[in-house]
Amino acid sequence: MTPDFGLIIVGDEILSGKRQDKHLSQVIDLLKRRGLSLSWCRIVGDDRTRITGALRDAFASADVVFSCGGIGATPDDHTRQCAAAALGVELALHPEAKALIEERMRDVAAEQGVPFEPNRPDNLHRYNMGVFPAGADIIPNPYNKIPGFSCQGAGGGAVHFVPGFPVMAWPMIEWVLDHRYAHLHRADSWQERSVIVFGAMEAALTPLMEALEARHPVKVFSLPSVDHPVHGRHIELGVKGEPGAVAPAYADLLEGLRGHGAQLGPEMVRSH
Repeated sequence: MTPDFGLIIVGDEILSGKRQDKHLSQVIDLLKRRGLSLSWCRIVGDDRTRITGALRDAFASADVVFSCGGIGATPDDHTRQCAAAALGVELALHPEAKALIEERMRDVAAEQGVPFEPNRPDNLHRYNMGVFPAGADIIPNPYNKIPGFSCQGAGGGAVHFVPGFPVMAWPMIEWVLDHRYAHLHRADSWQERSVIVFGAMEAALTPLMEALEARHPVKVFSLPSVDHPVHGRHIELGVKGEPGAVAPAYADLLEGLRGHGAQLGPEMVRSH
């Protein structure tokens, strides 16, 4: 069984509107390229109670979850602490993370032409970025070597923690998908077929939609529009799922719509 994929986005700046979220659309695309899809998304501010609650829910599920943001070492970064609280474990400096952080500090010192001073207060503080919940695995960061981390949950799923910066987060998410979930990748495994229906009401078509889902292993969707620039008021009605299941379900959908005397417009096919 393919697990559901979820996304948690952490940060007051998203909820206040100071920054526009970019992670949702990108994660959808990264999953789609691999024949996968996003099941849910949750946005929480920099509040420890709410972050811990969101993570506790994620760890209790069988879902594969990506968490973006809040894993730094400044006072408004709470995600590492909340992950430990949600799991009921202690925080500890991860030895691989420590080595990578130290390697990064040496690189910066060399670039600046100054000696590396590991005991300098600011350098000692940087090690906090490698303090993860006990038992965590690291996620490599190709941008600046400061890793993210992954934790398994009691529900059988896992949460993968990456920074909020897209330039770091997105390649780290790709690494997780390609190194830990390559066995789930499915080429040409998903298809969506739909048709524009004019002059119909969703309530009148609901029994047909329910019957389709009862007879076929697909999802039925309905997207109404009241002011489309080309089709005006209409419903885009369709089915999505495995290509082999979509074809007969869609044929039944068209037959049912014609039985309702529906006026049909253009048909669409999307797949990955």
